[in-house]
Amino acid sequence: MKLSQRVQRVTLSANAAARDLTRQLKADGVDILDLTTGEPDFDTPRHIREAAWQAMEEGQTRYTPTQGTLPLRQAVQAKLLRENNLDFTHDEIVIANGAKQIIFNAFAATLNDGDEVLVPAPYWPTFPDSVRFNGGEAVILACPLEQHYKLLPAQLEQAITPRTRWLVLNNPGNPSGMVYSPQELEALAEVLRQHPQVWILLDELYEHILFDTRQYVNLLNVAPDLRQRALLVGGVSKTYAMTGWRIGYGAAPAPLAQQLAVVQSQISSGASAISQAAAVAAFNGGLDFLPQQVAAYQTRRDALVDILLPVEGLELLQPEGAFFVFIRVAGLLGKVQANGKRLEHEEDVMLLLLENGVSGVAGSAYGLSPYFRLSIATDFDTVVEAGRRIARACATLR
Repeated sequence: MKLSQRVQRVTLSANAAARDLTRQLKADGVDILDLTTGEPDFDTPRHIREAAWQAMEEGQTRYTPTQGTLPLRQAVQAKLLRENNLDFTHDEIVIANGAKQIIFNAFAATLNDGDEVLVPAPYWPTFPDSVRFNGGEAVILACPLEQHYKLLPAQLEQAITPRTRWLVLNNPGNPSGMVYSPQELEALAEVLRQHPQVWILLDELYEHILFDTRQYVNLLNVAPDLRQRALLVGGVSKTYAMTGWRIGYGAAPAPLAQQLAVVQSQISSGASAISQAAAVAAFNGGLDFLPQQVAAYQTRRDALVDILLPVEGLELLQPEGAFFVFIRVAGLLGKVQANGKRLEHEEDVMLLLLENGVSGVAGSAYGLSPYFRLSIATDFDTVVEAGRRIARACATLR
């Protein structure tokens, strides 16, 4: 079989590969703690599950409109106004099989060969691969630990060219856990105002998972004049622990929303009727369950940071949101293990972790090396034990 150039531009998700390897090791009887997956370890709230059951009982099992059912688009519309102070019409909202499909559809609808998309690193791997698959060029902007993994205005200004079509802004960040302040967003907006050809893709999946009483602010709250060239991407996966329900949404000017639906009509048609009914209940049902979950994430974050921060050779910042800890391991490279093997590369560090019973994801998956990501979306005891295993493994190096 001759493969297309398109499919050869991308690879299997590194997150999925790490998760699959961990599952195989566990199946083989290996004692391994899995900190690879960005998936809440809580159950979908009961009222949402009951809404899905009710939808099935009522026969809501047919094809759905490609752009999404009207009740769900209206629920997203109300959510954006209530929680984000953003006013969209339901015609400016499109529903897809997860936020990932919204992102893919957007690039498929807007990119021509050679168009550039600015992707700050560390990034979620889907961003650059979706760009490449659709003929664009992902321009990676390195945002290392020294700048708190955030894009700087001067960096943005320097990167924009006549071919730039999109800037991706993921806030709170995966894998970094960093959150842009209103002042930082306004500084980026000031640059974007000078380049009207650049659209902004705002990935908001972790908007409600914020620590230390931090309040979330969207770029469009501080720069409403950019609304007509912005795509806001959200979903139910992280806030409502609904990863398997596969519902995401995009909110954008109506002409773009319509084209997202055109692309989707040829890929998958409308999202699951039952999942959409559940998502209506999610968006309309309030967030009373969420503070307890966020508090659990913050407790795990605090415990893991307390263990790893003093470890020689590791550098990390305390995450401000999401449920990941991103760790630089440059200080471990060049050190020698007890078996005499020298740590030369990031991959050697990941192997060291595996040999000591911890599975994470290498920083190269997110565009920065040498780093690795640990997910705290698992129980407290697992997070703590994983931290201790990493600290013990580092202590054996010389």
